[in-house]
Amino acid sequence: MNNYEGIFIVNPSLKEEDLKNVFKTVSESVVKAGGAIVKEESWGKRQLTYPINKLKEAYYYKLDFTAPAAVISKLEGGYKLNADIMRVMVTKR
Repeated sequence: MNNYEGIFIVNPSLKEEDLKNVFKTVSESVVKAGGAIVKEESWGKRQLTYPINKLKEAYYYKLDFTAPAAVISKLEGGYKLNADIMRVMVTKR
């Protein structure tokens, strides 16, 4: 198992409840893939450096987790299919 860090940029038009559901879905997908959550951080709404889909703000979410190397590409693909997640970056720590 390797250590990873994921940064998620989430649609700013979501309500608080929907936002929590997106964060929960992200965490659950790691656990279902055989990983474990180390630390979760919600960085709140921040201004983007450049507009994404004509939006200038977004919610940021950071997730530190451990997972087998073979499931990372599968996780990233699943995150990209979620319309509420605008950008994803997963890096090995």
